[in-house]
Amino acid sequence: MDELLEILNDINPDVDYETNEHLVDDEILTSFELVMLVTQIRDVFDVSVPSEAIVPENFNSAQAIMRLIGRLQEDE
Repeated sequence: MDELLEILNDINPDVDYETNEHLVDDEILTSFELVMLVTQIRDVFDVSVPSEAIVPENFNSAQAIMRLIGRLQEDE
């Protein structure tokens, strides 16, 4: 989780990623930032995020993103 929080804070340090559960729904993460995040997830966690997985429920919170990463790592 620490690596993910570091990535998120690099993207936008003004957000409390540990408690926010509406990152996409509240447009805290923009589409451009989501692209940056998906790229960083690929580089840091060595998993590819398929386009069909780029949906709000997978990116609305840091916890949801970590669950997605875990699922993707299991599938590899």
